[in-house]
Amino acid sequence: MNKDKIIAELKKIVKPYVQDNASFDNLAEDTDFINDLKINSANLVDVILDVEDAFEIEIDNESMEQMLTVKATMDIINTKLSEK
Repeated sequence: MNKDKIIAELKKIVKPYVQDNASFDNLAEDTDFINDLKINSANLVDVILDVEDAFEIEIDNESMEQMLTVKATMDIINTKLSEK
């Protein structure tokens, strides 16, 4: 799956949880979910569950702990998709 499609899907997933809309409008690979978008840790778990559903993948705890930025999340999604 290409980068633009993943970012577009991630935007749909994180939008309901975003507290900083200015950062959301400028979402890029280096965007941090907690520091930039102000998504709290409980909602970050919801984001990860939504990512699993949207991409039909299973994310292990180790990968979950790394999913703090858009880039890290994209890398994990691509890795999990390639393992299918």
